[in-house]
Amino acid sequence: MADIILGIESSCDDTSAAVIKDGWLLSNVIASQDVHKAYGGVVPELASRAHEQNIVPVVSEALARAGVSAGELSAIAFTRGPGLLGSLLVGTSFAKALSISLDIPMVMVNHLHGHILAGFVKEEGKPVVQPGFPYLCLLVSGGNSQIVKVNSPLDFEILGQTIDDAVGEAFDKCSKMMGLGYPGGPVIDKLAKQGDPERFKFAKPHIPGLDYSFSGIKTSLLYFVRDEIAKDPDFIGKNKEDICASFQKALIDILMDKLIKAAKQTGIREITIGGGVSANSGLRTRIVEEGRRRGWNTYLPEFKFTTDNAAMIAIAGYYHYLAGERTPLDVAPVSRMADF
Repeated sequence: MADIILGIESSCDDTSAAVIKDGWLLSNVIASQDVHKAYGGVVPELASRAHEQNIVPVVSEALARAGVSAGELSAIAFTRGPGLLGSLLVGTSFAKALSISLDIPMVMVNHLHGHILAGFVKEEGKPVVQPGFPYLCLLVSGGNSQIVKVNSPLDFEILGQTIDDAVGEAFDKCSKMMGLGYPGGPVIDKLAKQGDPERFKFAKPHIPGLDYSFSGIKTSLLYFVRDEIAKDPDFIGKNKEDICASFQKALIDILMDKLIKAAKQTGIREITIGGGVSANSGLRTRIVEEGRRRGWNTYLPEFKFTTDNAAMIAIAGYYHYLAGERTPLDVAPVSRMADF
């Protein structure tokens, strides 16, 4: 009998549902929230309200596209955390109600583990290319920057992580500071393609081990731009492409320096990236180049699986389900990784 998993993702501002059958993706539906652009960042209360409006039609559409009835589902995988508590509460509550009504089990998923396993989603008509275990995953998103050693689909070891801001926060905050818009990552990536990455230099942190820090480089850019605007009020307008190119290169250098160090220390040559920032064209190009130079086998997720989506939750839930894991109905969502 086939194992059919419904995945539900609601950790931030995207409501998503996906259906996976024996590891193969049947559907993946995402409803995004444009309301946050006016505020330069996600407003938690607005996000949770939008999830309430979107979750029923999104799940219904995912089932319809998959050609699967609710009665055929084996289990419901849902994001327990980390993320925005109100948003997570919507997804968790919906999963509980559906679990009770269908009398099928729930399986909770760590949102970050979903990103790490996004590359294991199989699609009809596409070659199956997956890393071998163990592999290293550079996990980079708006709230997290980590180097994770993945020993199996359910065995993860964090080798290094940010001690302050994540790289996605650095992109967003600096884009907002320069008046370039939100979300900052795609904006800076687009402008960086037109600029000179060697034009400006930014101080890089010296953090021991494999941990990251992005607070200092963010402050460095802030003071640099402030001082230049004092000399020329139109400094950003005249130089935004070069600023973005130089800033993006500095961030990628920081990420790659530690990833290279981790690969050397562990001897692992299977390398992947995951999370929203893994859609950055500069980072994707750099990791492939380093892979050729260093003999790595590199695996890049498809763009549609880099941002928050339920397909990654469904595939992670699928592995938890196969391992016999089940989640009780009294489970509560958690906003922080430390509470998972």
